[in-house]
Amino acid sequence: MQLRPYQPADEEAVVQLWEACGLTRPWNDPRKDIARKTAEHPELFLVGLEDGALVASIMIGYEGHRGWVNYLAVAPAFRKQAIGRLLMQEAEQRLTALGCPKLSLLVRTSNEAVLAFYAQLGYARDDAVVLGKRLIEDGPRP
Repeated sequence: MQLRPYQPADEEAVVQLWEACGLTRPWNDPRKDIARKTAEHPELFLVGLEDGALVASIMIGYEGHRGWVNYLAVAPAFRKQAIGRLLMQEAEQRLTALGCPKLSLLVRTSNEAVLAFYAQLGYARDDAVVLGKRLIEDGPRP
């Protein structure tokens, strides 16, 4: 698999990948999320290609205190091939090179398969409650 930074021509393939992986929500416009990410540390938005087809993505964030991973996606037909593990290793390496002391990520509590994936990589539940407040509405909430 070839791993490279996101390019503007990847947008439609990335959105389709996220939809196929069940990562999109009506109140989170994926195109706006892409635009926001490419405005801040675009080198930390990576895609994975297999024979020229976009099959994976990862958005890595770092604000100087903690690293984050968003939109880790592997096309369903390419799962169980260690692509997700490769993406997380790349995120960890890039964040470590930036001096990042801790990597955090959010997983929906109902997503047991993904929780098991991260547990195999050494991630554990933190004793924390995630709070959020939407500052810019992308779409209506149910």
